[in-house]
Order: sequence, then C-alpha cells, then structure tokens
Amino acid sequence: MSHASTTNNPYTRGIAQFVSGLQYDAIPDEVKHRIKLLMLDSLGCALYGADLEWSRILQDKLSALDATRTCGIWGTAKKLSAPHAALVNGTQVQGFELDDVHRAGVLHVGAVVLPALIPLTELKSGMSGREFLAAAVAGYEIGPRVGRCMGPSHIASGWHSGATLGVFSAAAGAARGLRLDTDKTVHALGIAGTQAAGLMAAQFGAMVKRMHAGRSSQSGLYGALFAESGFTGIVNVLESEYGGFCTTLSQSTDRFNLAELTAGLGDTWQTMGVALKFYACVGTNHTTLDAIRDMQSERAFGAKDVKKIVVHGSEVTVNHVGWKYVPQGLTSAQLNMPYCIATWLLDGDCFVDQFTEDKVADPARMALAEKVEVIHDPAITALGAKYRHKVHVEAHLNDGSVMKRSVEAARGSEKKFATDAEIIAKYEKLALKVLPKAQVGQLRDAMLGLETLDDASQLARLLTKQ
Repeated sequence: MSHASTTNNPYTRGIAQFVSGLQYDAIPDEVKHRIKLLMLDSLGCALYGADLEWSRILQDKLSALDATRTCGIWGTAKKLSAPHAALVNGTQVQGFELDDVHRAGVLHVGAVVLPALIPLTELKSGMSGREFLAAAVAGYEIGPRVGRCMGPSHIASGWHSGATLGVFSAAAGAARGLRLDTDKTVHALGIAGTQAAGLMAAQFGAMVKRMHAGRSSQSGLYGALFAESGFTGIVNVLESEYGGFCTTLSQSTDRFNLAELTAGLGDTWQTMGVALKFYACVGTNHTTLDAIRDMQSERAFGAKDVKKIVVHGSEVTVNHVGWKYVPQGLTSAQLNMPYCIATWLLDGDCFVDQFTEDKVADPARMALAEKVEVIHDPAITALGAKYRHKVHVEAHLNDGSVMKRSVEAARGSEKKFATDAEIIAKYEKLALKVLPKAQVGQLRDAMLGLETLDDASQLARLLTKQ
C-alpha cells in the first residue's frame, strides 16, 4: 500500500507563523480583557482541585519519583520538574468539571495552555506580563481551531477531544512563551501532535479522565522544549494524508475541514468563544440545567412535582451525558445528565457541594434520575458543532401540565458571558478553599493587572503555598 510522501504543510506552517509572530499590541483590547478573566477562572479551578483525591495521588507519587524541585504545584508547597508540574496542574484545572470550554472547538483551553506556560516563567525568569499574555492568546487561539476542523464526529467516535486537541494549544502557548521562530514552532506542533491521545470511556468513573488535560499540557510543553533544542517533529502533522492528526483521528476524510485551521487568524479571535461554567459538571449539561432553572423561575417546582424530564439534544449530548446513571464515583456523576438534573431538582444547585461520595450513591437521586430521558434530535445534530449543546427540554409535572424550554447557549457562554464580578466571585470562592484571603487577592490583582508585571513568574509564586 503506497502513501503520499508529500510534506506540504500550509496549515501547520500557517499556524506556526501566526504563533511565532503574534505581538501583544496586535491583540484587540477586548481579547486582552477576556483572556485575563478566563485565566483567572482556570487558576481558581486549579486551586480548588489541589486537594482532590486524584490530584493528591499524582502529587505524592510524582514527588517520590521526581527529585527535581523547580516548578510549583498550584495550591500546595510542593515543586516538581516542569513536565510533571504541567501534568499535575493540568489535572487540577480539569479536576472537578469547573473549568472553561470552547464549545464549537470542544476543548477545555485553560487546562492545557496555562500548565504548560506558567512553568516556563519559573524555568526562565524575565518573561513580562505582556509577553505572557501574548503567549497565552497564541495557545487559546489554536486548539479551538483544530477542534472546529475536526467537528463533532471526533468526540462522537470516542476520542476525548480535550486530550487530543489540547496538545496543539499547549504547544502553541509554550512555543510563543519560548519565542520560537516559525520553523521551530512547526516542529513543536509536530512533536505535540503525535502524542495526542485520550479515550472518552474514561468518563465512566475513571480518575484518568481528570489527567487527560494534564497529559495534553505536558505533551505540548515537551513539544516546545524539545523543538527549542533542535528536536524535530512531523512538519505536516495536521495535513498528512497517511498518519496525520486529522486523517487518523477522524472517521473519514469528509469529517474534517482543514480550512478551519487558519480561518480568520488574527481577525476572528477564538478566545472570545471560550465559555465559563457555573455548574460543577460537564459543559454539555449546562443548557439543560439553565432550561430547568428558567422554567422554575416561571413556576416553582421541585423533585416531588416531577413525573419526568425529557431532553432532546444532539448526538454528542446523548452519547456524552445521556446514558443511564449508575453510581461509579464523582467523575461519572459529573458527566451524567440524569444525575445532574436530579441533583438540581433536589438541591437547587449543582456546584461543588453537590458532588460528594454519599450524594452520588443517594437512592433518592438515583430514583429521580430514572425519570430523565435524553433523546437524540437529528435536527440539532445537523446544526453542527457550534450548536451541539442546544436542547429542547420538557418538564412533565404530576398535575398533568407540561412546561417546555429551548436553550441554545448556557450562562457563561460566549453568547451570555458572565460579568467580571461573577467570574471574580467564582474564582475567590474556589481559591479560598486552599489559600489565605490576602494571597487570593494578590493573585487576582496580578492576573487582572497582568500587563503591568515585569516578571510573570509572580503568578507562579502566588499560586503556591508560602
């Protein structure tokens, strides 16, 4: 069997040219403002995640294996080598389903960019806040474009997109942080891309699902560091007809669109498409929870009033979160729509306090989850990845009445973005779980005033226990 040997790489090189050439002054003010809020949110998620069981296991095991004490583990006093710090910190950002999501690109962006970028400020002092922001934007811009290229079939076929796509965001941010030229950035992407991996079966109760973002961030950091030293990667990692990322991780060649990789670079900013979460569960569930919340504001009802809840959603929604709920731990509960709906109806919230070992096996929640039906609506699937979270929700009540609500975009999404005050309040609520109030405030001010920092390593210092 013969395969094309061409190494034409207009898209990989186009991305690399954008990343290596991106300057702080070329970034619109609204993007600069937005990314500081997005990054603050990710840091809050990471700090809360520091004391979770899966995070502690990684912290302790890697501390025993890795004697390097260079880069901080956020929310702790521990330090590890840069790649292991990226692994742990990325796991912590994604540790409790609280972090951002680019819905059209199907990617948790902050969880892969920041854990790769912040260690570079500790390895090489002197990166200014302005340079840090430019590098972060480079990372936030690239991964979502790869996700848009791959489309919803990528995750529908069983790949965990946050893990597979994330290597490109991490590599782009780290490459820009190291000030790599275009050629070396091509290699950074090519090294990272061949490490892309992550299986969606991890959502059914496995701790390893939390680690996917950390591995993705680590792979991107490896890509940039190795490329800096002259190590080479697949120069057409995105285009190659045989063994390239797009052809290999897609079900067929008509399932991806290479033009999306460079569409609007420097003009249309994907950073503005990153959404934030105000529920502690997978983003796919948020539109449904908003729909129920909206219906309850119209007419108060709770668990005792519900005969059944019917959710009509995309194929991704059904496959990702619509499965029959069986208690298999916190991860499974956070990724299951019936559990989250039952929890909202019982508690009136779906945040960190609703996901505990006793609650995920609560018989009352399990019984209520049985009243939830999640049904595929081909018309929603046909709208494409941008609308994959759209839902039509029906609340059938015991008195015979039926309430209906359609929601296309959740609270905190790019279409309904949260206020600065809401984002800061979420960050503080999470960060205060592990850091003293004064330090939480200092980190907040450093991130929101990022362009004034002479040395961005101040962020790393403020993220660790003193």
